[in-house]
Amino acid sequence: MESFDCIKVVSLRNPCPCGNLGSRTQQCRCTPNEIRRYLNRISGPLLDRIDMHIEVESIPAEKLSEIGLSESSDSIRARVEAARDVQLARYRDIGIHSNAELNARTLAGACQMTPAAKELLLASTERLKLSNRAYTRILKVARTIADLDGFDDITEEQIAEAVQYRTLDRKYWG
Repeated sequence: MESFDCIKVVSLRNPCPCGNLGSRTQQCRCTPNEIRRYLNRISGPLLDRIDMHIEVESIPAEKLSEIGLSESSDSIRARVEAARDVQLARYRDIGIHSNAELNARTLAGACQMTPAAKELLLASTERLKLSNRAYTRILKVARTIADLDGFDDITEEQIAEAVQYRTLDRKYWG
């Protein structure tokens, strides 16, 4: 099976000991002190090294069997493979294979942005008080989103989406 390492993904855990903090369907039974102690088990520097922070709601059982109008797995796989091919071609002369491997020397050349995208990234970094590491991770994720969308330059929409993936730590650990 081929490995896709475009973006590092780490599954953290529930946001509290009982697992119901933030749930729309279940009541959290934890005290504020229990929640804080539980969340403090993950350090800020560790969170800063995770590319995407995504909260996933549980799905009610009756919804699991509903047939929805979603993109097929084959279609998604084709888009991911096309994005990987773009990355391999883009980086073939510099010895890396994916956006995840970009470093300070290669980041600027690979992550061209529209002026609106640059403005949004800088404003978001300042407003959310993001670290330099978070800034570069947002840029790598936005580059991957742009590749999946088939764009050469990163747009404001792709920066906005990538920034959204960095806000969960502010919700629970901020």
